[in-house]
Amino acid sequence: MHAEPDLMAANAERDAPANARAPRSIEETGLPFLFLTELVAKVLFQRGQVRLPELASHLKLSISAITPLVAFLKTEKLVEVTRSGHSGTDADLTYNLTEAGAQRAVACLNRNAYAGPAPVTLAAYVAQVAAQSVRHLHVTRAHVRAGFHDVVANQAVLDQMGAAMNSGRAMFIYGLAGSGKTFLAERLCSLLHGVIAVPHAIMIDGEVVPFYDPVQHRVAAGAAERAAEPAEGGELLRQLDARWVRGVQRPAALTGGELTLEMLDLRFDPNTRLYQAPPHLKANNGIFIIDDLGRQRCSPLELMNRWIVPMDRGVDYLSLHTGHIFQVPFDVVVVFSSNFLPERLSDGAFLRRLAYKIEVPPQTQAEYELLFRQACTQYGMAFDADAFAYLLSEHHAKEDTPLLACYPRDLIRQVRDLARYEGTPARVDRRALDWAWNNYFAGAGARRVNEQQKKERDRRDQSPPA
Repeated sequence: MHAEPDLMAANAERDAPANARAPRSIEETGLPFLFLTELVAKVLFQRGQVRLPELASHLKLSISAITPLVAFLKTEKLVEVTRSGHSGTDADLTYNLTEAGAQRAVACLNRNAYAGPAPVTLAAYVAQVAAQSVRHLHVTRAHVRAGFHDVVANQAVLDQMGAAMNSGRAMFIYGLAGSGKTFLAERLCSLLHGVIAVPHAIMIDGEVVPFYDPVQHRVAAGAAERAAEPAEGGELLRQLDARWVRGVQRPAALTGGELTLEMLDLRFDPNTRLYQAPPHLKANNGIFIIDDLGRQRCSPLELMNRWIVPMDRGVDYLSLHTGHIFQVPFDVVVVFSSNFLPERLSDGAFLRRLAYKIEVPPQTQAEYELLFRQACTQYGMAFDADAFAYLLSEHHAKEDTPLLACYPRDLIRQVRDLARYEGTPARVDRRALDWAWNNYFAGAGARRVNEQQKKERDRRDQSPPA
């Protein structure tokens, strides 16, 4: 009974636009004839003389789809053709803009400077996102164990995160600064199994929005883009639509205190005359992490209200610089991470939309010791049980400092720095730990830091941050 949704997802993926045959005509591209001729003109203007196979490779279209375009440009005396080979085929033909063609191309570039691969339609993109939806994921405890096998973390927290991934809904991760919230949130991408297809660009109301981002859309190792697949009945191979990049790992986008409301809209740069897609749109079919919530230049309430409609309805609304408003899918697991308690950042209406509110507590002593041992190994030092016990009793206990995940690595790194400075072998002893602790917490200032952390743990009524 549980296999039925997986079967439906598999069928949807099989019939998705990215698995369609490469368009053999202009009509099959779904794009306007005039738009494609202007795109060819812009490419020729930027690249100079181009042979037909090179033009097809650049545009990610078949030669049969491009031939009518260059023929039209030639008829309009915008392109001139010369033969550069001796095979006697169209592959020997070289295309170059005439003076009139160059003027037309400049006018087109002044409107929109995009001159990359041919885009897909917005409808095709919407269908592809639905076919490979992040809500089709099925995360189990075995997946969590595999994805977090090298992570020291509270098992109850990992169980909450794993279950939350199955919901496809937003989660709010909170805890003290340094407790490991961001690290755990980023590791959620290890649960995003499977690969997706993303378009090079999308055409929306006559405008082109570049989409594929090699930084965010990483092709999985060994998942080279398929160039062909058998047709039904085992006949001739048929080419797949090259306007899609296949074998892409599900994206995991991370933004922090630099995030502004303007960054969440589609932006048109008047200087480059190019659009830039917002980060959450590029993160479709994956995870979008908003780190340090409450530290942005806009208020937390403004930022969170921006997500109410997308999280409720699974769609977002963007606008072109022409004023045209359009709908796009919002198929991401949104992860909010903050040092503040959930009730400090928003009202009840929004908190109800956060299906999972997950607190990352300080480490237990056993977990803290394991982290300390790992840090010693990482920086080439032997673990000293007596020195570790001294650290717990003389510093953590006496100064009431919680056992946070960031401390072992940061303290051991300073011990390493001191040894390098003194030209001695790095050793974890009481003297080195005292030195590192006083540096890290500024001596007596450690008590002030701990008092502040205790206030953050206090769940009494507090006013929202500015």
